[in-house]
Amino acid sequence: MAVPEPPRRPRSLITVAVVAASLAVVVACGVIGFRVLSDDGDDEAAPQPAPTGSPSPQGTARSTTEGGSGPLVAGWKTVTNAKRGITFDVPASWARKSADWVSYVAENDDPEEKPLVGMMAPAVLKEKWCTSDDDKDGTADDYALASTGTTGEQGSKSAAAAAEDTARTWVYGLYTQPDRSRLTVGEPEPFRTESGVEGSLVTVTSSGTPKKGKCDTDGKAVTFAFKNAKGEFVSWTYVGAHGVPDEVSDATIRQILGTVRLFKEGDGQD
Repeated sequence: MAVPEPPRRPRSLITVAVVAASLAVVVACGVIGFRVLSDDGDDEAAPQPAPTGSPSPQGTARSTTEGGSGPLVAGWKTVTNAKRGITFDVPASWARKSADWVSYVAENDDPEEKPLVGMMAPAVLKEKWCTSDDDKDGTADDYALASTGTTGEQGSKSAAAAAEDTARTWVYGLYTQPDRSRLTVGEPEPFRTESGVEGSLVTVTSSGTPKKGKCDTDGKAVTFAFKNAKGEFVSWTYVGAHGVPDEVSDATIRQILGTVRLFKEGDGQD
Protein backbone atom coordinates (compact mmCIF):
# COMPACT_ATOMS: atom_id res chain seq x y z
CA MET A 1 0.00 0.00 0.00
CA ALA A 2 1.37 3.37 -0.95
CA VAL A 3 2.19 5.65 1.96
CA PRO A 4 0.61 9.09 1.49
CA GLU A 5 2.99 12.04 1.46
CA PRO A 6 2.66 14.42 4.39
CA PRO A 7 1.27 17.82 3.44
CA ARG A 8 3.75 20.57 2.69
CA ARG A 9 4.05 23.31 5.25
CA PRO A 10 2.43 26.53 4.00
CA ARG A 11 5.15 29.05 3.19
CA SER A 12 3.34 32.18 4.32
CA LEU A 13 4.14 35.34 6.25
CA ILE A 14 2.26 34.14 9.33
CA THR A 15 3.62 35.62 12.56
CA VAL A 16 3.39 33.69 15.81
CA ALA A 17 4.48 34.90 19.24
CA VAL A 18 6.37 32.28 21.22
CA VAL A 19 6.35 33.66 24.73
CA ALA A 20 8.22 30.86 26.48
CA ALA A 21 11.21 31.18 24.20
CA SER A 22 11.00 34.97 23.89
CA LEU A 23 10.99 34.68 20.10
CA ALA A 24 8.92 36.05 17.25
CA VAL A 25 8.40 33.30 14.67
CA VAL A 26 7.64 33.88 10.99
CA VAL A 27 7.08 31.40 8.16
CA ALA A 28 8.39 32.86 4.91
CA CYS A 29 9.27 31.26 1.57
CA GLY A 30 8.93 27.83 3.14
CA VAL A 31 11.50 28.93 5.69
CA ILE A 32 10.62 29.39 9.33
CA GLY A 33 12.34 32.48 10.66
CA PHE A 34 12.65 34.01 14.08
CA ARG A 35 14.21 37.06 15.60
CA VAL A 36 16.55 36.24 18.45
CA LEU A 37 15.69 38.43 21.44
CA SER A 38 18.25 37.01 23.81
CA ASP A 39 21.96 36.24 23.63
CA ASP A 40 21.50 32.47 23.75
CA GLY A 41 20.01 32.22 20.25
CA ASP A 42 21.98 30.27 17.64
CA ASP A 43 21.73 30.20 13.88
CA GLU A 44 21.82 26.40 13.89
CA ALA A 45 19.29 26.10 16.73
CA ALA A 46 17.07 27.11 15.27
CA PRO A 47 13.64 36.90 -8.11
CA GLN A 48 13.40 38.98 -11.84
CA PRO A 49 17.21 38.81 -11.97
CA ALA A 50 18.75 41.22 -9.53
CA PRO A 51 20.88 44.06 -10.96
CA THR A 52 24.48 43.04 -11.08
CA GLY A 53 26.62 46.18 -11.05
CA SER A 54 30.41 46.17 -11.25
CA PRO A 55 33.09 45.99 -8.55
CA SER A 56 33.88 49.52 -7.46
CA PRO A 57 37.31 51.05 -7.99
CA GLN A 58 39.53 50.99 -4.92
CA GLY A 59 38.18 53.40 -2.33
CA THR A 60 34.84 53.94 -4.12
CA ALA A 61 31.59 53.22 -2.23
CA ARG A 62 33.64 52.29 0.82
CA SER A 63 32.62 53.36 4.32
CA THR A 64 35.02 55.64 6.17
CA THR A 65 34.04 54.04 9.47
CA GLU A 66 37.26 53.10 11.21
CA GLY A 67 37.91 49.39 10.87
CA GLY A 68 34.84 48.84 8.71
CA SER A 69 34.09 48.63 5.03
CA GLY A 70 31.25 49.54 2.71
CA PRO A 71 29.93 47.36 -0.13
CA LEU A 72 32.43 46.15 -2.70
CA VAL A 73 29.95 46.82 -5.51
CA ALA A 74 28.69 50.37 -6.01
CA GLY A 75 25.02 50.70 -5.05
CA TRP A 76 24.84 47.37 -3.19
CA LYS A 77 24.11 46.80 0.51
CA THR A 78 26.29 45.13 3.14
CA VAL A 79 25.09 42.15 5.20
CA THR A 80 26.95 40.97 8.30
CA ASN A 81 26.93 38.01 10.65
CA ALA A 82 29.32 39.16 13.36
CA LYS A 83 28.68 35.99 15.37
CA ARG A 84 30.16 33.84 12.61
CA GLY A 85 32.64 36.45 11.38
CA ILE A 86 31.21 36.92 7.87
CA THR A 87 30.33 39.93 5.71
CA PHE A 88 28.93 40.02 2.15
CA ASP A 89 26.98 42.35 -0.15
CA VAL A 90 23.68 42.09 -2.02
CA PRO A 91 22.05 44.18 -4.77
CA ALA A 92 19.85 47.08 -3.64
CA SER A 93 16.67 45.16 -4.56
CA TRP A 94 17.26 42.56 -1.83
CA ALA A 95 15.60 43.17 1.57
CA ARG A 96 17.93 42.62 4.51
CA LYS A 97 16.61 41.09 7.71
CA SER A 98 18.11 42.30 10.98
CA ALA A 99 21.44 40.92 12.21
CA ASP A 100 19.65 38.88 14.89
CA TRP A 101 17.19 37.23 12.47
CA VAL A 102 17.43 33.47 11.91
CA SER A 103 15.67 31.44 9.18
CA TYR A 104 15.53 27.63 9.01
CA VAL A 105 13.71 24.67 7.49
CA ALA A 106 12.32 21.63 9.28
CA GLU A 107 10.62 18.39 8.31
CA ASN A 108 7.00 19.02 7.32
CA ASP A 109 5.71 16.36 9.71
CA ASP A 110 7.89 17.33 12.69
CA PRO A 111 5.61 18.83 15.38
CA GLU A 112 8.65 20.21 17.21
CA GLU A 113 9.98 21.98 14.10
CA LYS A 114 13.55 20.81 14.77
CA PRO A 115 15.76 22.76 12.32
CA LEU A 116 17.42 20.81 9.53
CA VAL A 117 19.54 23.79 8.47
CA GLY A 118 19.42 27.53 9.06
CA MET A 119 20.95 30.89 8.19
CA MET A 120 21.47 34.07 10.16
CA ALA A 121 20.94 37.70 9.04
CA PRO A 122 19.53 36.72 5.64
CA ALA A 123 18.70 38.97 2.71
CA VAL A 124 15.53 38.17 0.73
CA LEU A 125 14.62 38.90 -2.89
CA LYS A 126 10.97 39.56 -3.77
CA GLU A 127 9.29 38.48 -0.55
CA LYS A 128 5.92 38.45 -2.36
CA TRP A 129 7.14 36.86 -5.58
CA CYS A 130 4.16 34.46 -5.65
CA THR A 131 0.93 34.56 -3.65
CA SER A 132 -1.49 31.65 -3.24
CA ASP A 133 -3.93 30.09 -0.80
CA ASP A 134 -2.86 26.51 -1.44
CA ASP A 135 -4.08 25.23 1.93
CA LYS A 136 -7.54 26.77 1.31
CA ASP A 137 -7.70 28.41 4.72
CA GLY A 138 -8.94 31.70 3.30
CA THR A 139 -5.62 33.48 3.78
CA ALA A 140 -3.22 34.03 0.89
CA ASP A 141 0.38 33.02 1.52
CA ASP A 142 3.38 34.93 0.15
CA TYR A 143 6.34 33.10 -1.36
CA ALA A 144 9.76 34.72 -1.85
CA LEU A 145 11.96 34.18 -4.90
CA ALA A 146 15.31 33.73 -3.16
CA SER A 147 17.30 34.22 0.05
CA THR A 148 20.96 34.36 1.00
CA GLY A 149 22.62 34.21 4.39
CA THR A 150 25.35 32.66 6.52
CA THR A 151 25.70 30.03 9.22
CA GLY A 152 28.12 28.07 11.35
CA GLU A 153 29.14 24.54 10.40
CA GLN A 154 29.86 22.94 13.77
CA GLY A 155 31.10 19.39 13.53
CA SER A 156 32.08 19.58 9.87
CA LYS A 157 35.24 17.71 8.90
CA SER A 158 35.96 19.67 5.73
CA ALA A 159 34.74 22.65 3.73
CA ALA A 160 33.60 20.38 0.89
CA ALA A 161 31.52 18.18 3.20
CA ALA A 162 29.96 21.20 4.89
CA ALA A 163 29.08 22.86 1.58
CA GLU A 164 27.47 19.74 0.14
CA ASP A 165 25.44 18.90 3.23
CA THR A 166 24.14 22.45 3.68
CA ALA A 167 23.20 22.99 0.02
CA ARG A 168 21.56 19.56 -0.21
CA THR A 169 19.54 20.14 2.96
CA TRP A 170 18.25 23.56 1.87
CA VAL A 171 16.88 22.24 -1.44
CA TYR A 172 15.39 19.16 0.19
CA GLY A 173 13.86 21.07 3.11
CA LEU A 174 12.44 23.92 1.10
CA TYR A 175 11.49 22.36 -2.24
CA THR A 176 11.39 18.55 -2.47
CA GLN A 177 10.62 16.95 0.87
CA PRO A 178 9.86 14.20 1.53
CA ASP A 179 11.52 13.17 -1.77
CA ARG A 180 15.34 13.16 -1.87
CA SER A 181 15.57 11.42 -5.25
CA ARG A 182 15.07 14.61 -7.27
CA LEU A 183 18.28 16.27 -6.08
CA THR A 184 21.28 16.77 -8.36
CA VAL A 185 24.44 17.42 -6.36
CA GLY A 186 27.37 19.05 -8.09
CA GLU A 187 31.00 18.22 -7.40
CA PRO A 188 32.77 20.44 -4.83
CA GLU A 189 34.88 23.10 -6.51
CA PRO A 190 37.53 25.38 -5.01
CA PHE A 191 36.55 29.04 -4.85
CA ARG A 192 38.35 32.24 -3.86
CA THR A 193 36.45 35.45 -3.15
CA GLU A 194 37.64 38.94 -4.11
CA SER A 195 39.06 39.46 -0.61
CA GLY A 196 41.03 36.21 -0.75
CA VAL A 197 38.76 33.93 1.31
CA GLU A 198 39.27 30.38 0.05
CA GLY A 199 36.94 27.43 0.47
CA SER A 200 34.73 24.89 -1.25
CA LEU A 201 31.64 25.57 -3.36
CA VAL A 202 28.79 23.12 -4.05
CA THR A 203 25.63 23.64 -6.12
CA VAL A 204 22.52 21.50 -5.63
CA THR A 205 19.37 21.67 -7.77
CA SER A 206 16.12 19.74 -7.95
CA SER A 207 14.12 18.72 -11.01
CA GLY A 208 10.66 17.35 -11.68
CA THR A 209 9.23 18.21 -8.28
CA PRO A 210 5.43 17.65 -8.41
CA LYS A 211 3.61 20.97 -8.60
CA LYS A 212 0.96 20.60 -5.91
CA GLY A 213 0.27 24.32 -5.56
CA LYS A 214 0.42 27.48 -7.64
CA CYS A 215 3.75 28.56 -6.15
CA ASP A 216 5.55 25.19 -6.02
CA THR A 217 8.80 25.10 -8.00
CA ASP A 218 12.09 23.29 -8.14
CA GLY A 219 14.90 24.76 -6.08
CA LYS A 220 18.57 25.62 -6.20
CA ALA A 221 21.15 26.15 -3.47
CA VAL A 222 24.74 27.32 -3.76
CA THR A 223 26.86 26.97 -0.62
CA PHE A 224 30.39 28.24 -0.07
CA ALA A 225 32.07 26.81 3.05
CA PHE A 226 35.33 28.09 4.51
CA LYS A 227 37.09 28.87 7.78
CA ASN A 228 36.57 32.19 9.57
CA ALA A 229 39.21 34.14 11.46
CA LYS A 230 38.81 31.80 14.44
CA GLY A 231 39.52 28.75 12.30
CA GLU A 232 35.90 27.56 12.49
CA PHE A 233 34.01 26.20 9.48
CA VAL A 234 31.26 28.58 8.41
CA SER A 235 29.28 29.00 5.20
CA TRP A 236 27.42 31.38 2.90
CA THR A 237 24.36 30.07 1.04
CA TYR A 238 22.08 31.22 -1.76
CA VAL A 239 18.76 29.36 -2.05
CA GLY A 240 15.94 30.12 -4.46
CA ALA A 241 13.42 28.98 -7.03
CA HIS A 242 14.91 27.08 -9.96
CA GLY A 243 13.66 26.75 -13.53
CA VAL A 244 11.41 29.83 -13.41
CA PRO A 245 11.59 32.77 -15.88
CA ASP A 246 12.92 35.23 -13.30
CA GLU A 247 15.34 32.85 -11.58
CA VAL A 248 18.39 34.64 -10.19
CA SER A 249 21.21 34.20 -12.71
CA ASP A 250 24.40 32.29 -11.97
CA ALA A 251 26.32 35.48 -12.78
CA THR A 252 24.49 37.40 -10.04
CA ILE A 253 24.88 34.56 -7.53
CA ARG A 254 28.62 34.41 -8.25
CA GLN A 255 28.94 38.18 -7.96
CA ILE A 256 27.27 38.17 -4.53
CA LEU A 257 29.47 35.24 -3.53
CA GLY A 258 32.55 37.12 -4.67
CA THR A 259 31.93 39.78 -2.02
CA VAL A 260 32.08 37.30 0.89
CA ARG A 261 34.79 38.39 3.32
CA LEU A 262 35.82 37.98 6.94
CA PHE A 263 34.04 40.29 9.36
CA LYS A 264 36.03 43.18 10.80
CA GLU A 265 35.07 45.33 13.77
CA GLY A 266 33.14 48.24 12.33
CA ASP A 267 31.46 46.32 9.50
CA GLY A 268 27.73 46.85 9.49
CA GLN A 269 24.53 46.74 7.49
CA ASP A 270 24.87 50.24 6.12
